[in-house]
Amino acid sequence: MADTPTDRESTDVEVAIMEATYRALREHGYADLTMRAIAEEYGKTTAAIHYHYDTKDDLLVAFLEYLLDKFLDHVHDAREAEAEPERHLGDLLDGLLIDREGDYDLVCALLEMRAQAPYHDAIREQLVRNDEYIRDVFATVIADGVERGVFRDDVDPDAAASALITIVKGARTRFVVLADPSVLHVARDVAGTYVADVLEV
Repeated sequence: MADTPTDRESTDVEVAIMEATYRALREHGYADLTMRAIAEEYGKTTAAIHYHYDTKDDLLVAFLEYLLDKFLDHVHDAREAEAEPERHLGDLLDGLLIDREGDYDLVCALLEMRAQAPYHDAIREQLVRNDEYIRDVFATVIADGVERGVFRDDVDPDAAASALITIVKGARTRFVVLADPSVLHVARDVAGTYVADVLEV
């Protein structure tokens, strides 16, 4: 299992800065994002943000962790709402694909950030942690399905999780390039077919 996100509770100020970063990324994209733009969304000076985050990279690393925490909240809600592994897996796929349909600007900014990751070690490392953690969440759900006899006993949970994540990442890239939300729905159907044909008993 990848390293888990911090268990430390974010302060109200930190959450407000993360929400301002979210809005600024959607408005300006990664390439044009500045601390000033974030401060304007936050409604305070850049000094107020620098009090918590020394550099923009430090802030973006925290923002990526914030996004992971929000995804984990979705994971928790999905598990609470529906315990069956196949439904839980479907809810996770919906969260990563269908629920992103209205987030084009943010998905675009995150793709820009991924493209620059090789040149920013801290951001790259956090992106790797996020990817590994999400893949491990999928693998855990699939392993649970194998153990409960819902999924085939010859399924490799890690390989299946990687296949599903690859579908998700490819769809998000096409979504950005084509600006066409239908690709998310196509990918969700493909992922559903994979689960039905490869995983389910």
